[in-house]
Amino acid sequence: MIECEDIEKSLKSEVIVVSGLPRSGTSLMMQMLHQAGVFALTDQVRAPDTGNPRGYFEFEPVKRTKQDPSWLSLARGKVVKMVSSLLYDLPPTETYSIIFMERRLEEVLESQERMLRRLSRPSAPKDQMKQWYAIHLDQLFQWLPLQRQMRVLNVSYNRLLTDPEADVRRVSEFLSGKPAPERMLEVIDASLYRNRNTRGDCTA
Repeated sequence: MIECEDIEKSLKSEVIVVSGLPRSGTSLMMQMLHQAGVFALTDQVRAPDTGNPRGYFEFEPVKRTKQDPSWLSLARGKVVKMVSSLLYDLPPTETYSIIFMERRLEEVLESQERMLRRLSRPSAPKDQMKQWYAIHLDQLFQWLPLQRQMRVLNVSYNRLLTDPEADVRRVSEFLSGKPAPERMLEVIDASLYRNRNTRGDCTA
């Protein structure tokens, strides 16, 4: 993983990635960065809906990165959204600044179930998904520090919607001050914090 003292180089050559589990707040972070002056690489193929009324900010070629990573040349200096399981497919030929969104697992699972019900799609048993996600995150966070082309900032979705100022500053500093903190704060709307787990357990 790239050390903090190496962050002096221009972000123009880096790919900024917003990642996390599905339904972990990645769309919110994409909205924040785009609002604050970081160009979001998105094709608008997935339209806004009740699950994400402000849009998903997805880019379809991301899903085929393992087979065709050529899109990465378009992403330098921009921010792109990528689900956590696809981070393994990023080639070491680029450098990456990864903002990893964390959210309580119980909330992630509840949000996913609601989304799948809206789409009339089946969902796996919650206990099974919870176990799979826990294993996935454990393995991923062992792998990430070994990747010299990647540096990672973890951001709590839960804290971002309840006490955002400190984390917004962290994100801005992580990206060398490029996104304006005050512009990021304008995007945060606590009324969109649904599927809230007030017990504080099962953090991702």
